[in-house]
Amino acid sequence: MKLSVPGRATGIAAISIAALLTTSAIADAAPARVAAAPDIPVANVKAHLTQLQSIATANGGNRAHGRAGYKASLDYVKARLDAAGFTTAIQQFTSSGRVGYNLIADWPGGDANQVVMAGSHLDSVSSGAGINDNGSGSAAVLEAALTVSRTQYRPTKHLRFAWWGAEELGMVGSRYYVNSLSTANRARISGYLNFDMIGSPNPGYFVYDDNPAIEKTFKDYFTGIGVPTEIETEGDGRSDHAPFKSAGVPVGGLFTGASNSKTAAQAAKWGGTAGTAFDRCYHSSCDTTSNINDTALNRNSDALAYAVWELSE
Repeated sequence: MKLSVPGRATGIAAISIAALLTTSAIADAAPARVAAAPDIPVANVKAHLTQLQSIATANGGNRAHGRAGYKASLDYVKARLDAAGFTTAIQQFTSSGRVGYNLIADWPGGDANQVVMAGSHLDSVSSGAGINDNGSGSAAVLEAALTVSRTQYRPTKHLRFAWWGAEELGMVGSRYYVNSLSTANRARISGYLNFDMIGSPNPGYFVYDDNPAIEKTFKDYFTGIGVPTEIETEGDGRSDHAPFKSAGVPVGGLFTGASNSKTAAQAAKWGGTAGTAFDRCYHSSCDTTSNINDTALNRNSDALAYAVWELSE
């Protein structure tokens, strides 16, 4: 995140059989509905984080805009998507005298006039590997996309996934993308979902309140697993949903907190440590694979998939 039955039955027998048939029909229908919102294996998400950490370690300790670590991160994500059958495109831009890149991945099929997008920024700050900020969102979006391929999901709407460059310099990549769209193509995006810092070590569960329908989708998921949420305020306007919102695209997203401190009330609600930052390694060299809360990463990855499936039906 940027700083700033046969025959005919009668009577009781008929009622019993009818009840059984109804119960059976519900049971048969339930797995199909559950299958519409797949579980995202957190081990797979963490494996992507391990790869991003290795890339940072091999490239000066970071994955920042214009640095070799960023391009290697993009190449890793692109290779996984290409192998999974996505149509990928790299969008190039320049910021602060350095070349940056966005990666866009489209899943074939669906109504091209109704596009559901999920995205995250792939760059880190120069001071660290950026594993929570924002390897966590990038890895979860990648694994959700790979799950689309693995399950051969065929939604009514068209699915597009994105990884943005130079977010840490002021949402440069996502703004470049939005500005490059024609008015008609912007109007075709029915929703953009943003995932930035979703595995903070002292996590809160924050939902963007920019669009009521998208907000409700995320809240419904968390209500279903018994986890209370709060409206996201710390990062409001400071991540890649902002250019989309400014262009009139409905937006939403998830966040687990950055440098703000967890209150006593929040600790009572979510666990963790009151009076301590949600992410004490925010924009620091200690934002490594050890700076991730697995439970938060797992819940938010599943909530991501739930929203993508629900909103693209």
